[in-house]
Amino acid sequence: MLLSGADILIKTLIEQGCDTVFGYPGGQIINVYDSLYKYRGEINHILTAHEQGAAHAADGYARTTGRVGVVMSTSGPGATNLVTGIATAYLDSVPMVAICGNVPTTQIGTDSFQEIDITGITLPITKHNYFVGSVEHLADTVREAFKLAMSGRPGPVLIDVPKDVQTAMYEYTPAPAAVPEEPCAAKDVRIQAAAEYINAAKRPYIYFGGGLIAAGAQQEMLALADRIDSPLGCSLMGISGIPTQHPRFLGMQGMHGHYASSMAMHGADLIISLGVRFNDRATGNRAKFATGAKIIHIDVDGSELSKTVNAVCGLRGDVKATLQKLLPLIRQSQKPEWAETVNGFKQKELEYADRREGLTPAAAMHILNGHLGQNTAVATDVGQHQMWAAQHLCFTAPRRFVSSGGLGTMGFGMGAAIGAAFGTGERSVLVTGDGSFGMCLNELATAVTNNIPMVILILNNGVLGMVRQWQTLFFDKHYSNTVLDRKTDFVALAHAFGAGGEAVSTAEQLDNALKNGFNYNGPYVIDCAIDKDEFVLPMLPPGGSMDDIIVKVGD
Repeated sequence: MLLSGADILIKTLIEQGCDTVFGYPGGQIINVYDSLYKYRGEINHILTAHEQGAAHAADGYARTTGRVGVVMSTSGPGATNLVTGIATAYLDSVPMVAICGNVPTTQIGTDSFQEIDITGITLPITKHNYFVGSVEHLADTVREAFKLAMSGRPGPVLIDVPKDVQTAMYEYTPAPAAVPEEPCAAKDVRIQAAAEYINAAKRPYIYFGGGLIAAGAQQEMLALADRIDSPLGCSLMGISGIPTQHPRFLGMQGMHGHYASSMAMHGADLIISLGVRFNDRATGNRAKFATGAKIIHIDVDGSELSKTVNAVCGLRGDVKATLQKLLPLIRQSQKPEWAETVNGFKQKELEYADRREGLTPAAAMHILNGHLGQNTAVATDVGQHQMWAAQHLCFTAPRRFVSSGGLGTMGFGMGAAIGAAFGTGERSVLVTGDGSFGMCLNELATAVTNNIPMVILILNNGVLGMVRQWQTLFFDKHYSNTVLDRKTDFVALAHAFGAGGEAVSTAEQLDNALKNGFNYNGPYVIDCAIDKDEFVLPMLPPGGSMDDIIVKVGD
């Protein structure tokens, strides 16, 4: 059928299984928005308050569903407002397609109104990007973008569509939805070598990240752990990959990880890493990182192998497919001495546990646990609240912890929680701080307008807590620009937007507020007062190692 480029774009999105688009209209994409109106019975568009919020919403949708998130914007400032959201998705390997309008091809390079080279700008933060110079290539470009976003290591892809391409007429021929490339296992010779190291290990530790979740390899990993009697730990991106209460799971490791998890990794003689990067937050001082351990690294992205720490055996391949070929080569074994050592780490961690009375951050997270459903998605912003959530929240289903790990984007959470609610079809939760929430609170308008069921828990300490913690510990309490001293009344603000809300300062009040929030028809803001001097512990000092771990104030 003969259609305009704008109609072809929307028809192709529908063809690819896209049911929800997040975005903000403008002059250079107005034709596409006219097509969205035309096909509104087949595809839903969520108008956000800002393009960055739209990108984060598409990200949250993708993280909770495993499907491609789609975001749209106009040219110029609309497109550049997407950059932080695209970079966030790129650093965390989230499948996303960003579609931007642009000035007509005849005006490209003339500095016309709202013209910007968005493909050039986003080149370092996308898997690939496309400038569509002719309508005849538009449908196949969209199909290729979806396939690329899902294949191998997932990530964002951008499509820049000039206005004359949107208005040009061309024949549209439907095609099947794109499917990702067939996952491939690592080479057999490397799998055999890995099996020999694993069978010889006395103190194995399995370390997994977001790549394990993307590959759907949880059952294979648990089978391996049972076969070799190994504890499990994860990166920030691995949280919710397996149930938090699994008996082998020690929790997140690293700079603010669980003591037992970090110490078990430090004391292992073999680290089996699955779909995870060894970034600085995981390793600390790399020269002192797990010096007694050999490392086996399985990842679909070969560029991650031995990039930051040397692996004795690097296996490039899909984590699930590789583990399926590896498991038959692994001997069943019990390691009682290692299990006893790990239990010792767990007991030591219990000694450091925060059991103070009152509304501490740990207490707030434990109270929240009592209200979470088995399928509830929790998004966070970035800062102390993010680490408290990572340390203390419990999950039973995968893809339910939504947080910016690689880029560490303050302002991510509100959009992500909106996208998560659309992705899961259920109430979502945002755990945020007063600093981060100040960057994204405009999206309350989106949540209210769409009557999105969500609970927004603000851990309000009146400061930029994580930076202030560093200033306390390492900068002689020079509190340079970390005391916010703002007079914002978040509950009054919530009411002004049309949301519900209340302020709390005790554990009992928080419990009651969460009951109210989870029963509220729409977004509900809880302003939860905490002390500005609360620390996230344990903590590895910058450039430190496990020998320098801080487990209590005064260490």
